[in-house]
Amino acid sequence: MRVRRSVVCRSGTMSGRALAVAALTATGALVGCANPAADEALVAQTALVGMPKETLLSCAGVPERQASVGNREFFTYRSSRLVSYPSPPPVGYYGGWDWPYYGYGAGWPSYGYEVNSFDCEATFSLRNGVVERVVYGGATGGSARLGQCYAIVQNCMALVPQRTIKPSP
Repeated sequence: MRVRRSVVCRSGTMSGRALAVAALTATGALVGCANPAADEALVAQTALVGMPKETLLSCAGVPERQASVGNREFFTYRSSRLVSYPSPPPVGYYGGWDWPYYGYGAGWPSYGYEVNSFDCEATFSLRNGVVERVVYGGATGGSARLGQCYAIVQNCMALVPQRTIKPSP
């Protein structure tokens, strides 16, 4: 004897399979947005603590600005880049129904460029010649800024013998 099970979906609820598909799609979207350079920049904020001033200057170079207060020093580095790429042509209504214009289709070719700016300012606080803290700032926000911050700390991260924090996969 066979027992049949039927699944009844009520309006406003999702079946288990649809919910699983939605969860996997959301997870895939988040993984697709991952920025490994941003992860490494976050790791650098703790991994570079304790680095001697001489090592910092050898891997990051001469700072753009520096200041001293008592036994503390502040080294500020800046990194920025512009990225441009052609914008897509418009698509839509391009005329009327009278001669010489008719119908719908691709719009008049008006090509341009989209320009994005990414910047980061990294300030290293040193006490008694040793890095105590790393702080990031800049006009760009989120992982775009952190990705640009990695350009500042990248050479120094190669000198860190063992990392205490691993970036999340």
